[in-house]
Amino acid sequence: MTIHDSESMDMNAPSIAEQVAQVPQEPGCYLWKDAKGEVIYVGKAKNLRARMRQYVTLQDDRAKIPLMMQVVRSFDYVVVENEHEALVLERNLIAQYHPYFNVDYKDDKSYPFIAITESDIFPAIKYTRERHKKGTRYFGPYTDAHAARETIETLRKVIPICTATCAEWKKAKRYLDAHPDDVAVANMSLAQRGRPCFFSHVGLGPGVCVGAIDTVDYAVNVRQVERFLAGKRRDVVEELTSQMQEAAADLEFERAGRLKRRLEVIRGLEDRQQVVFSSQVNMDVIGVYREETISAACVFVVREGVTIRSTEFILNKGNDVSEEELVESFLKRYYDETADIPAEVDVSVDLDDSDLLGEWLTAKRGRNCVIRRPIRGDKRHVLDMAANNARFALNRYMVRTGYADDRTNKALLQLESALALDGPPLRIECFDISTLHGRFTVASMIVFTNGKPDKGQYRRFKIRAELDEANDFLSMSEVLGRRYAPERMADERFGSRPDLLVVDGGKPQLTAAIEQLDELGLDIPVCGLAKSDEEVFVPWDDTPVVLPSGSASLYLIKQVRDESHRFAITFHRELRGKAMTVSVLDEVPGVGPKRKKAIMRHFGSLKRLRAASPEQIAEVKGVPASVAQDIWQELRAWEEEREAVADAAE
Repeated sequence: MTIHDSESMDMNAPSIAEQVAQVPQEPGCYLWKDAKGEVIYVGKAKNLRARMRQYVTLQDDRAKIPLMMQVVRSFDYVVVENEHEALVLERNLIAQYHPYFNVDYKDDKSYPFIAITESDIFPAIKYTRERHKKGTRYFGPYTDAHAARETIETLRKVIPICTATCAEWKKAKRYLDAHPDDVAVANMSLAQRGRPCFFSHVGLGPGVCVGAIDTVDYAVNVRQVERFLAGKRRDVVEELTSQMQEAAADLEFERAGRLKRRLEVIRGLEDRQQVVFSSQVNMDVIGVYREETISAACVFVVREGVTIRSTEFILNKGNDVSEEELVESFLKRYYDETADIPAEVDVSVDLDDSDLLGEWLTAKRGRNCVIRRPIRGDKRHVLDMAANNARFALNRYMVRTGYADDRTNKALLQLESALALDGPPLRIECFDISTLHGRFTVASMIVFTNGKPDKGQYRRFKIRAELDEANDFLSMSEVLGRRYAPERMADERFGSRPDLLVVDGGKPQLTAAIEQLDELGLDIPVCGLAKSDEEVFVPWDDTPVVLPSGSASLYLIKQVRDESHRFAITFHRELRGKAMTVSVLDEVPGVGPKRKKAIMRHFGSLKRLRAASPEQIAEVKGVPASVAQDIWQELRAWEEEREAVADAAE
């Protein structure tokens, strides 16, 4: 494996594109670097040249690529034998360089694991954050350190095993490492020289320190512990039950009693766990929830149909990358660290590399592992639960760290600078128009105070102008004239003068707002936000302001615009729905007040009437078959119009 560095090429001539043209068409990994030579992105490819060419020609449609390529000044690439090697190498390179544009954990702390020191004569259990060592088997990761420690404590009540923190176990380990000839009679050697530790006194330790157990019996305990941690708890229950019955048959009632108490501990655990499947499936379910530049992933670890644990992770990317990239990158990071790989991994999106990732996980597991996207049924339900838990985890993180407040403050300061305001826009008002070909035209006014929605200040307007077709220019002029009229500006119910007025749309909507404000003699900073390219139009420049992708300011102003749009659409649908509910039967020839009353009495609601067939409508006393057919056709036309409203709202 050879690393090729573009910086070592002739500095006088070739551009990045020309250098990429010389990259081989082999599988491997590429490393984009900035002017300082720092790695800012690592990726893998089946064909290095073809994949890297997509970057330099901007054929990759991910939003971050244009911004990233603006700062790329050089690259490295590594050729490997196949895609599988490229995937493993990509994960290692990301772990080494922590590139800015790659998806990774938000904080690069090490997560706790439960480990079994299998290479020792008497393997011990421990809680650890160490990098994985050869000869030690790791279970996890856990994101809740308390849960990991509690699991160890509970497990030792079920199956006595030494802990790596025990001083007497450490002495025994040192002695056996120094006297390999004594391994065959280890229990006898330790019985002669050791002393009992505290844990052996209270029944949590098997008494290795005083030779109370030999290596064969101890190995049985270790196997049970590993099965328990791997989620194979039924095997452990069956073994302990069998041992209890044998002890009782041999009249060893004290030993049988100890085994019975251990079984009761396991049953107590099962009572607290959630059974999600009737079958004994072994799978991981991964749900994600994204904000603009941050996200969370939640992993439900399901073994034998039971969720044995859930873990949550905060990631450093959100809506600024695709969900596919987010999920795929998390899979690589998570399964690079854990050895606990199930037969199935369920995710929320189809992954382009799902087959390759499945092969990688199969190789790590030693048995088949597949990646699936459930669409319906119990698995989809559990996937939705995992996504919901990810949302709660992200909310907890943002509250705990003050992430949202810090980001909001940054957004207000960025808007002040980008829009040349006199100060941070602590009160932002935004207006949006919703109509269907000029009918039922409404406007929304939403308010953000200190960067957060202030729903008590929201207002709704019915546009009074009679319109034959949609006219956002005229509608915007009317609503601004009404909102900023002197009597409204003096009305405390409408709040104070805004620091920034945002209109949904480009130059036409902005022009309407400026003209209306000029007529009223008001000097309120105003901007327009176009949906297509997220460009911000300002009065003092013909060129729109482009806020950086992923910036706090862009996220805030888009949030303001989207909330205004949602509020307007909700009012429009409500207004139109009421009107059509009242009038739909009035539109049908032959349906007067008497027939209308009879029809509604028969069906009880418009919803049931809409679901009825012409034959069912004709069953109403006094309604001929021809009139029933006309009613049915009118209802179908109404449904089509409702769908048109929904399409217009998108």
